[in-house]
Amino acid sequence: MKRKALMTVMAVFLLLPVTCVKAQSEKGFGKKYIEEISDNTRMYISKRPKPEERMFHSDVIEKNIAAVQKLLKGNPYLAWMFGNCYPNTLDTTVHYAKDGGGDDTFVYTGDIHAMWLRDSGAQIWPYVQFAGKDPKLKSLIRGVIRRQLKCIDIDPYANAFNAGPTGSEWDSDETDMKPELHERKYEIDSLCYPIRLAYYYWQVTGDSSIFGPEWLTAVQKILKTFREQQRKGGLGPYHFMRKTDRALDTVQNDGYGAPVKPVGLIASVFRPSDDATTFLFLVPSNFMAVSSLRKASEILVKVNGRNDLSSECTSLADEVETALHKYAVYDHPKYGKIYAYEVDGFGNHLLMDDANAPSLLSLGYLDPSELKDPIYQNTRRFVLSGDNPYFFKGKVAEGIGGPHIGYDMVWPMSIIMRAMTSTDDSEIRQCIEMLERTDAGTGFMHESFHKDNPQKYTRPWFAWANTLFGELILKLVDEGKTDLLNSAKG
Repeated sequence: MKRKALMTVMAVFLLLPVTCVKAQSEKGFGKKYIEEISDNTRMYISKRPKPEERMFHSDVIEKNIAAVQKLLKGNPYLAWMFGNCYPNTLDTTVHYAKDGGGDDTFVYTGDIHAMWLRDSGAQIWPYVQFAGKDPKLKSLIRGVIRRQLKCIDIDPYANAFNAGPTGSEWDSDETDMKPELHERKYEIDSLCYPIRLAYYYWQVTGDSSIFGPEWLTAVQKILKTFREQQRKGGLGPYHFMRKTDRALDTVQNDGYGAPVKPVGLIASVFRPSDDATTFLFLVPSNFMAVSSLRKASEILVKVNGRNDLSSECTSLADEVETALHKYAVYDHPKYGKIYAYEVDGFGNHLLMDDANAPSLLSLGYLDPSELKDPIYQNTRRFVLSGDNPYFFKGKVAEGIGGPHIGYDMVWPMSIIMRAMTSTDDSEIRQCIEMLERTDAGTGFMHESFHKDNPQKYTRPWFAWANTLFGELILKLVDEGKTDLLNSAKG
């Protein structure tokens, strides 16, 4: 997701002859921790850190991992991948502590030791369903939410933060940098993921204590930022430029981006990939803003009794939704009405999709009600075809990439999202098999891999993709698709 060098890494997992692997105690979780992870000729050794080296332990998560792996005995490689990937965020990225106000959790994105609001919200998401069963896990997630709200208070235009006021390699960026910021790329979704996480946590646990003064301050700053970026009163206060050799790492027109016509949509200067937008009205992120504002509105009424703020959220959501249906829909000669990826309000449409979420493909994942929308279904067919400029099909896999890494590099995240939004078992099986055969033997997801050669990949430690893969497997198990998983052999 961020700037990285393309690397080739050979498989590093250990394969040993075995006929049966016995279940072990918790002390053995760093080695072989389920009953029979074997294909009768090989044993797959866990790639997790040793128990004493893990950043966090949750009994309920460990029990769930073991239970799922037992269900996947017919597909030991997939069981092994799930065991490596699903706990990766907890094992390697969370830094939990208590501060003066209670729980505080700083979450690395993986190999970049900073906290992205988007990534941290997505990384923690698959564990929330178990928060009511594990007080320690509940406290950890509560700490993530509190930290995110504090970050928004520091700067609602920033996408990534340091653990403290330590400064950053990007201090020379031409924008209003602060020592607490790792990077200051304004992206709509950075303000949406914290609301999404807090709402889900509240639904699962019933804990409304997170919706105190910090929450109210964050909501007001989000509303102010979104209104400024509707650009009805001018360009607004945010601008960004960087000295770089990457065109999408800086912003044209003195850092304000391409012109937009103020039609009610919200400008996003950067995409979830941290690449600059072409047309500033990024459609998937505007959809996420609508659903997030509606969630915030519900909380403000039911918990805070703030009908005034709730009405502001609802009014803005209604305005953006109306504008989306008026300006974001394109009548494609082949697919019918589809959603554009970006528009500018002047009538220009960018027809593509990027792998990072929110994306057009991920709309059906972020808001399942979208799955029933015929325009979404048309859009889904478009983005999963050769008519999407960033859909790559090769010898080992096919999927969506993006300009962040470039030609022929498929992102596993897009394959996961394809499975997440599918109701076709054959398509889901195809996705699982592609994920199995493109991990380069590492047992982990990566940011991207070459469509013809999975040994050529970026980011060996990308916690969001790992945890999202685990979320997919859990979803399919919960839907009773264990037989499909066991029969999907990449």
